[in-house]
Amino acid sequence: MSETAAEKTADADADAGKEQSQETNTSKLLETDEAVREDDELANIVTAEEYLMSKDIVLLEYEKQMFLDLVHADGLLVCAKGLSYERALVHILKAYSDAGNLILIINGSDWEEQYYKSKMEAKYVHEVANTATERERVYLEGGLQFISTRILVVDLLKQRIPIELITGIVVLRAHTIIESCQEAFALRLYRQRNKTGFVKAFSNSPEAFTIGYSHIERTMRNLFVKQLYIWPRFHATVRGALKPWQAQTIELHVPLSQHMTSIQTHILDIMNFLVREIKRINRNVDMEAVTVENCVTKKFHKILQAQLDCIWHQLNSQTKLIVADLKILRSLMISTMYHDAVSAYALMKRYRSTEYALSNSGWTLLDAAEQVFKLSKQRVYNGQQEFEPEPCPKWQALTELLTQDISHKSHGQEQPKVLILCQDARTCYQLKQYLTQGGPRFLLQQALHHEVPVGNLSDSYARESQSIAAGTAAATSKVDHPNSGAAAVEASQPAAAGIDELAQLLSETDAEAQHFEESYMLTMSQPSLSQEKQPKADPNTSIFETIPELEQFDVTAALEAAAHRKQPYVCLQTFKTEREGSMALEHILEKLQPHHVVMYNTNVTAIRQLEVFEAHRCLPPAERMKVYFLIHARTVEEQSYLTSLRREKAAFELIIETKSKMVVPEYQDGKTDEAFVLYKSYDDEPGDNAQSRQAGGQKQPQGQKETPKVIVDMREFRSDLPCLIHKRGLEVLPLTISIGDYILTPEVCVERKSISDLIGSLNSGRLYNQCVQMQRHYAKPILLIEFDQNKPFHLQGKFMLSQQTAATNADIVQKLQLLTLHFPRLRLIWSPSPYATAQLFEELKLGKPEPDPCLAVALGSEEPVAGEQLQYNSGIHDFLLRLPGVHTRNVHGLLRKGGSLRQLLLRTQTELSEMLQSQECGKLLYDILHVAHLPEKDEVAGSTALLAAGKQFGAGSHNRFRKAAVEARRGRR
Repeated sequence: MSETAAEKTADADADAGKEQSQETNTSKLLETDEAVREDDELANIVTAEEYLMSKDIVLLEYEKQMFLDLVHADGLLVCAKGLSYERALVHILKAYSDAGNLILIINGSDWEEQYYKSKMEAKYVHEVANTATERERVYLEGGLQFISTRILVVDLLKQRIPIELITGIVVLRAHTIIESCQEAFALRLYRQRNKTGFVKAFSNSPEAFTIGYSHIERTMRNLFVKQLYIWPRFHATVRGALKPWQAQTIELHVPLSQHMTSIQTHILDIMNFLVREIKRINRNVDMEAVTVENCVTKKFHKILQAQLDCIWHQLNSQTKLIVADLKILRSLMISTMYHDAVSAYALMKRYRSTEYALSNSGWTLLDAAEQVFKLSKQRVYNGQQEFEPEPCPKWQALTELLTQDISHKSHGQEQPKVLILCQDARTCYQLKQYLTQGGPRFLLQQALHHEVPVGNLSDSYARESQSIAAGTAAATSKVDHPNSGAAAVEASQPAAAGIDELAQLLSETDAEAQHFEESYMLTMSQPSLSQEKQPKADPNTSIFETIPELEQFDVTAALEAAAHRKQPYVCLQTFKTEREGSMALEHILEKLQPHHVVMYNTNVTAIRQLEVFEAHRCLPPAERMKVYFLIHARTVEEQSYLTSLRREKAAFELIIETKSKMVVPEYQDGKTDEAFVLYKSYDDEPGDNAQSRQAGGQKQPQGQKETPKVIVDMREFRSDLPCLIHKRGLEVLPLTISIGDYILTPEVCVERKSISDLIGSLNSGRLYNQCVQMQRHYAKPILLIEFDQNKPFHLQGKFMLSQQTAATNADIVQKLQLLTLHFPRLRLIWSPSPYATAQLFEELKLGKPEPDPCLAVALGSEEPVAGEQLQYNSGIHDFLLRLPGVHTRNVHGLLRKGGSLRQLLLRTQTELSEMLQSQECGKLLYDILHVAHLPEKDEVAGSTALLAAGKQFGAGSHNRFRKAAVEARRGRR
């Protein structure tokens, strides 16, 4: 038996040895596989230069340089509009796409986010989760994260995101980064705990960096970058990359009609008069930006806002009327230049009314204004007052271009593809209706839409009036018919809001019944016309039709349908779209590959996008697309385009000059602790003066000081204040609290209100309930009324209130007075800006204990708070406090011994005096409960009026006053 046992033991040992050796071999194999995989991964790692040399990377020379600059160093890249840093950024994101990297992309718009996601591999792009737990898991998966900054800031403060493991942050639209914004807050939190990750920022708005004092330096400081890369259009590398591949450009100068030229001249005269007037009234105000040239440009309202916002309350009413009228005149100029005669006349009529004449600055009384109204009417009606509107000057030029020049030059080749670019969705719709319906019918429809009286038609329009009913019927019944030449915009298609502010200015009347799309695809329904030797195309004929395949904007299907019919096709497109932004043009160029591009309106960004597109195609000169510019020479349109070019050039020159003189500290990148020295540190020792009082400056043994904490409600992260509090060295604790917005100490609770929020809360009664909760749970409740830092801050007396706002302001003041009367402990603080509020919070916390986060969250919730001994109904407590003789020192005794309200009414005056520990308080309470009160002596006039009213309305009225008086006299006897 022993031998058998020994054999079994030996066999077991042998089996164990075999298993151990197998496990060892398996582990060695695994280690070998991991080593081989690591070697393969290391072999795949390439430098940035080698990455660019791969076959599938197609970048222009300046785009390659952008890529290399940003890969090798952190920095801010500012490029000209239309040069599209997007391609370089796409390849930067691809280079960092790996599960081992965590890249955060912040401050991007929706269309930018969609664009970059479409260019990346899906496995590396992670959607932002809704719950905090899910987000923690997603962060650990690495890859690319497009995240809203508000969520990112809260996750950084709560340490849900592994800050040390973040590879880098990419900041889009860097020109919007200011010191108090959430993006700057997130970058500061990131840099304080991550010294190795990168920060790469991009902007394509050089003009934004010219507003304010040293904007570019402050932006770089907020971004924690030291390098500035500037890429203007006149950069030598950019010119070298684009010049060899220039497209064939043809400028067509379209003259304005005589009436349009006169209207333009008169509007400019009125603008010039108003500009001189506003400068005469405000001699002490810097009005350098208010010029006629700026008045007709796109960014006029932004320039005006930056110039006048800080002194708006000091301007008189005439100045404010002039500013409003300059905007109106600009809209009239735009309507005259870009829209049809009927729409322009309809807009003019709105400002010819008596109501507007009484409320404007007086420009409607000028002779030039009278001429403007008269000429606008003459554009619609002829000398016999017959309806005969003049067509837009560019319509005829566009028709000739499409039917003759483009068709003849493309004869014998594949059917031409034409892209027509417009400034906004309204112009796009106008051209689509004109090309599919003809000019007269479209103008007649506009007259009916704008309720312009048609009256008698001229001979040329008589035929249109007879067929208009049939035409409208055809427009509704033939929507789905592929050959309907008069197809209108489908009512089922959603209205697309125009991005350009020109459409917004004039959308009040037109958006009601007309739906403007941002893209239309047409095809020529009568190609035989191109072969006829007609000197001019008949504007009454409709030779284009819509393509049914484009109802869902399926460009590929539309192109196939048009190619199958062997017909030319025309695409109408705005420079920008709401869904794709400025990348919409690049998208349609890649899909359409047009032979001809017609710039119906001028746009700097679009022109450069065409240049970049042609440079990427690298085609021989004969095969390159032809670009036609339809422009009104020596007009406001041309001047506006030249002004935008001049502004951009001046902005780049300023940035280049600033860079040459800029002093960048070595610690600005935040990779050393020196960058945060300027923020207050509460671990420092007291100053020398304080130390000299303590035993001749000897160091006292003391523990390390705790960083002051402020509890902030999660909803408050929409504002700038948490960022500025953190910058002053206070620790921000984001929690969901139901009472107050900021908890500074166990006793101090702050409810922050902006001006608009204050007015809304007072009117709805919400503020009253919030104050009730704050006063019940905190000893020192505070209502903070905070003004916008970009607006003027001034406290004004009643004598300064204007007529328009007197009633509203007085109402608000009265409600605030009632609030302070109801809540004696409530303190009101008026703060001019979030910066002042952050400083105030810091001073309020000096030497005070820190708030308890658990208690702050529990207060106001359904569950009882630990240690809170509330043995009474809070409603009864508040009611008793409002009775005479009851105050905070005796209310608890009354609650304990009073029993109930019914028992309280049965108590004698002596018993009440014992409960309240004061005979005077007991008498006041007894009288209010049992004695009916007559008016005081100073209210005799009021009581006399009541008695007189009683006699008037009936003998039985107000008898209770007499009875109460008689009973009171008996009681005294």
